Amino acid sequence: MPTVAVAIFPGVQALDVAGPVDVFSEANRFLPRDAHYEVTLLSAKPGALRASNGMALVADETFEGPSRHFDLALVAGGPALPESEPEPQLIHWLNGVAAHCKRYGSICTGAFALGHAGLLDERSVTTHWQHAEQLATQFPRARVDFDRIYLRDERLVTSAGVTAGIDLSLALVAEDHGPRTALAVAKRLVVFAQRQGGQSQFSPYLTAPADETSAVAKVQAHVMQHIGERFTVKQLADVATMSARNFARVFVEETGVTPHEFVERARVDAARKLLESSPAALKAIAYDCGFGTADRMRIVFARRIGVTPVQYRERFRST
Repeated sequence: MPTVAVAIFPGVQALDVAGPVDVFSEANRFLPRDAHYEVTLLSAKPGALRASNGMALVADETFEGPSRHFDLALVAGGPALPESEPEPQLIHWLNGVAAHCKRYGSICTGAFALGHAGLLDERSVTTHWQHAEQLATQFPRARVDFDRIYLRDERLVTSAGVTAGIDLSLALVAEDHGPRTALAVAKRLVVFAQRQGGQSQFSPYLTAPADETSAVAKVQAHVMQHIGERFTVKQLADVATMSARNFARVFVEETGVTPHEFVERARVDAARKLLESSPAALKAIAYDCGFGTADRMRIVFARRIGVTPVQYRERFRST
């Protein structure tokens, strides 16, 4: 019987806990009894604790309880975790359990707890898109991917924000018992079963500045409206009525990415939508989205989201 540990703490995100736990619980409906997942919640102290939404959660064991080896250990996230030191008992437990687990990792901002435990060094990881840059800054030895729903790097597994913990857990069930079981669980939970690790977390619109009337916002809208065209920094600066040098500086200050980075993300986002909804040929989509050729689109897709356009269409086609 595979054992799963989920670490919780005061202020934990309730859905980071409930989502994965429900996936493993529902999976048991389709598995023989000796293959059932046995899920244990652990915390620093016995008794109830409050999640960030006010819900009371009760752990089955404490971090300092009887020494156990788990097949999978996950630490959930919480809104305050990026800004505060995790409980020392949690860090100590993570270091111990990671040494013996078949797989270990985090849901959402639980990656920060792994970082404090030194478990992200030289690893490819992801987290909630709003905190990815902070994670990369705070733990510079980690290779943070800003745009993945979940990632696996050998035994380490990490997921993006909140509901992405469900995607990660479904992927682990598929790994253990095949895609049919994972699909059956997804149908029980009424979730999108094919949202795999290569699917983008967010649209480039989420890098937009707070002031929608700003010159940078005007440029972003221009790019999205003319996505099939080629752009230079000088051309975009002209749209913003700024010098090229000043425009590039201001764009990075307001969005956190370079103009080139935004344009490439926008092209990928536009192509994703067409691959999901249109039967158009790859070369037509590549041309319409400004890649020029299908080969160039394939190279960018592989680098940015870890799958080719063909693989993306197979996984996420809506019709």
